Amino acid sequence: MKKFLLMLSSAAVLLSACGGGGNNETGGGEGGDLEEQVVVGDDIEGATEFTFWNFQELHSQFFEDAVNRWNEENSDRPIKLIAETYPYDQMHNNLLLSLQSGSGAPDFADIEISQFPNYLQGQPQLEALNDVVEPELDNMVSSRFEIYAKDGEYYGMDYHVGATVMFYNEEIMNEAGVDLDSIETWDDYIEAGKQVVENTDAVMTTLESDEHFSFWPLISQRGSDYFDTDGYVILDNEVNIDTLQFLHDLIYEHEIASVTPGGFHHAEEYYGFMNDGGAASLMMPMWYMGRFLDYMEDLEGKMQIRPLPAWEEGGNRSAGMGGTGTVITNQTEDPELAKEFLAFAKLSEEGNIKLWEILGFDPPRHDVWDSEAMRADNRFFQYFHDDIFDILLEIRDDINDLNITEQTPNAQQEIHSTVMHSVLREQSKTPEEALSDAAEAVRSRMTD
Repeated sequence: MKKFLLMLSSAAVLLSACGGGGNNETGGGEGGDLEEQVVVGDDIEGATEFTFWNFQELHSQFFEDAVNRWNEENSDRPIKLIAETYPYDQMHNNLLLSLQSGSGAPDFADIEISQFPNYLQGQPQLEALNDVVEPELDNMVSSRFEIYAKDGEYYGMDYHVGATVMFYNEEIMNEAGVDLDSIETWDDYIEAGKQVVENTDAVMTTLESDEHFSFWPLISQRGSDYFDTDGYVILDNEVNIDTLQFLHDLIYEHEIASVTPGGFHHAEEYYGFMNDGGAASLMMPMWYMGRFLDYMEDLEGKMQIRPLPAWEEGGNRSAGMGGTGTVITNQTEDPELAKEFLAFAKLSEEGNIKLWEILGFDPPRHDVWDSEAMRADNRFFQYFHDDIFDILLEIRDDINDLNITEQTPNAQQEIHSTVMHSVLREQSKTPEEALSDAAEAVRSRMTD
């Protein structure tokens, strides 16, 4: 399996599976109030008490289930968990301050992937997880652990792989006379899009002007990135310029795409547009399935998932995006029990099946993907179709490495704030101009 190392960046706002902006994995917003507290195991005498900070209440639900299962199987070592959900920025800021000060940190915490570099600077104030992670790595998509590692030490456990796929509205594609399985390359996709526009009232797809999910997966498919393996900026290289030109041309030359209503695929305007049949397809990570169920209920039974079109025959058909790592802080009083429980929750076969059943995520443990338990009927299969994990097995080796540096958040912020907007919405810059300006801005910060 190809190793892929990825980190979604932009410390300010990151609309991913795990980022700011009110999506399925994010508390988002400002303020200082506790949003939700869940207490599990408080009725068990002698239970070891742990606290867990997160920014998404769904993660509390996942851990509530894990604690209940743990206590059933380990009655001699019960756990009481206090899971607290806070706004995204507040939680990360308070966690960093408590770790730096040496007091006030929880036992467990979720750290969104764009924030993780902040917690690895100097000597991480987190417990290394190697003794529980390394025995399971052969069963895992190992790069999901590399993204939370430093100097050979693993510090976080993710909730998903985040494989990028294409979501198709089969009803629109059928009306256009397009066979989904005939789309193998991006050239095929363009031709199918022309049929959609000619024969229906929909566009083929929408492209984000204020986010990166229409750009970063595509350059990853082509083996490119924002930085090279030595940490030098390559944001303005030929592949990236050509890819951004491709996106521009989908809108203005081929006329099969439009700028995403609201600017990104987590906007309320976009949900309404897509729910009404405004576009025939959408490229997003697999964790976006939950957005369809939550915000586009009229599309149930109409959506099909397929691999991304390849840039050339036999090329990569996916890219890994998103992430939140659960950590154990060095302020926990029982690190061994904490590690054993976290491994039970997020490394075990049953735990990874629960990641799918409860959260709808593609779990990092790949040896469960073709298990009978993963094929049991549930709301995701009912909304989409029952061969989701057959597709995931097809593309698990089609994901390239991404090269992450401390400057990745700066590069991502340039993509969000200027590049996509100026090229796709305003057309005030060419792709070369926009990426060159962005690359120089990042380089200047690296020399400050």
